[in-house]
Formats: sequence, structure tokens, C-alpha cells
Amino acid sequence: MKILGIESSCDETAASVVEDGRKVLSNVIATSLEEHKLYGGVVPEIASRRHAESISGVVEEALAQAQCTMDDIDAIAVTYAPGLIGSLLVGVNFAKGLASATGTPLVPVHHLRGHIASNYISSDIKPPFLCLVVSGGHSHIVAVKSYTDFKVIGKTRDDAAGEALDKAGRTMGLEYPGGISIDKLSPSGDENAFKFPVPKIHDAPYDYSFSGLKTAVINT
Repeated sequence: MKILGIESSCDETAASVVEDGRKVLSNVIATSLEEHKLYGGVVPEIASRRHAESISGVVEEALAQAQCTMDDIDAIAVTYAPGLIGSLLVGVNFAKGLASATGTPLVPVHHLRGHIASNYISSDIKPPFLCLVVSGGHSHIVAVKSYTDFKVIGKTRDDAAGEALDKAGRTMGLEYPGGISIDKLSPSGDENAFKFPVPKIHDAPYDYSFSGLKTAVINT
């Protein structure tokens, strides 16, 4: 089975053809990162406009690299949430139109489930397992009971770890995205130089919070 996957939840337009859920036949990405660097973060309007400009070409290139046509595709999968609404609409509407025009089944994919499922491409792992989901907008601990059965064990109550790192890096004048810049600098840092708060969530022992830590770093 070959599935055409389309992703447009943030600032990168991506399309890929995957065979039998684990073999990647193509992976094409168009990014607007350099434009967002000018503003120190993703600008939703710019992101959605670049998706609209790029998505057709990205999908065509993904099919070409996989040496496929739409006649070879058994289903179209597209990210429907969560993400930037304007960016998501571009991907979803394009996928709906393509599915309608070709008679191909359309499968909506939850963004975080997609993060978890990416493990099946990079390893031979099979459920059940415990997964730590860390991205710019999300931080979750998820019990993956089966390929379709998930239970959230813990999550951030406010900011995600990635957001906290990016905004702290921006305040310190580091290149966007700040999280990567901080990661590169961290081996030469002094972990005892400052004392920052470690928030405790008393009513949910596996939940966490990054907003206070982010504010403390920015103020420092």
C-alpha cells in the first residue's frame, strides 16, 4: 500500500510517499524559515501564503521522486490539527481537492499522532510503548497502547518546552530558532551559574509547566 502524506501545520510544506507504513519512497520539503527569521518567529500569514505557493509543486515532486502517479496511490493522508489554522487550511483543502479529483480515499491525521507514528519509520518499534512528544508547540507523555489507541499520561499546563527555548533564545539575541541555538551553546555553559524555578504540579504528578521558567530566564 502506498500513501501520499501532506503536512502544512506550521512553516514547512511537506509531502511524502510511504509504502506499507514504514518505507519512505520520497520526502520533499519547502520551508519559509528564512523569512520568519526576520521576525524572530513564525508569522502565520507569511506561512500560509508560502504553503499556497509551494504545495502543488511539493506534491508533484514527491510523486516524481517515488516514481509514482496518483494511479499508484491507495490513500491520501493530511494533517488536519493542531497547528496554524491558515496553514492547515491550505494542506487540507489541497488534499480534499486532490482526493475528489482522483477518487482516492482521504485520511485526516492528528499532528501529534503523526509525531508518534514517525517512530515506525525510523525503527522497528511496535506498540505498546511510552512516548515523549516534544515539539515547538507541544510537550506530552503518551501511552501508546496500540497503533490507534493512545492515552495521555502527562502534558504541559501552559507553554511547550520548544516555545520556552525559542523565546528565551530570541530574548538573548540568538539566531532563530532559539532552541537550536541554545542547544549548540549549552555544552560550553555553566549549569550552576543561575538558579531557575522548577514548577511542581500537585494535582497531576506527570504534568509540567514551562511558562514560569521561560519568564525567569527572560527576566534574568
